[in-house]
Amino acid sequence: MKKTAKDPVREERIQDEAIVDAYGSAEAMSWCYYLESKLTFPFEARCIVTRLMSPLKKGETVEVRRMAPNDTCVSDMFVLTRWQAEIWPFHYLS
Repeated sequence: MKKTAKDPVREERIQDEAIVDAYGSAEAMSWCYYLESKLTFPFEARCIVTRLMSPLKKGETVEVRRMAPNDTCVSDMFVLTRWQAEIWPFHYLS
């Protein structure tokens, strides 16, 4: 998969316009739909932090297949990934 360079202008726009506005469940769902419309699936992602609830280790890569189902994205953004031949939901951070 093609790796896209980080665009600082895009990152700032996401931070300023989308994340700041996602305060309630309706806003969180809007953010989920926004991401789904802007991301091109599948893509490769790298784990940037080890979390207790995740089997991924920092630096591991996964193939992101799509956004998680809507009921999963009410309070956080999750994506479905292929990891070790299985589909896993992981927390999405840009």
